[in-house]
Amino acid sequence: MSVQNPYQSYKQNSVTTASPGELTLMLYNGCIKFIRMAKRAMAEKNIEEKNTNLIKAQKIIQEFMVTLNMDIPVSKDMMSLYDFLLRRLIEANTKNDPAILDEVEGFVTEFRDTWKEVIQLNRQKQFAQGGQV
Repeated sequence: MSVQNPYQSYKQNSVTTASPGELTLMLYNGCIKFIRMAKRAMAEKNIEEKNTNLIKAQKIIQEFMVTLNMDIPVSKDMMSLYDFLLRRLIEANTKNDPAILDEVEGFVTEFRDTWKEVIQLNRQKQFAQGGQV
């Protein structure tokens, strides 16, 4: 019988029980984390770790791109922004440029903060509607 690490169990449960909105928030947070890890690796001249973390950040951006509902008009704008971020992550990796990572992190942080606000507003709206029933 194997005993699971309680932290791993918690992480797994938080992902499997999360709403789509919460999963999106987790992806934004993950992208920010990988960008920061890549910046640290860049400063330490650890090319392999930098590359690994930037590839993870790129995959998250690609996931956002493939899951966009292109029937919604704002999705075209988001696609352009995600494409820009993806290209900048690749450029930061090839040029070993932490300033580009700062730029991308700024955008992703702004997206994350906006998404977090949307989730909070939806929860408030649901709570208010639940109280009136």
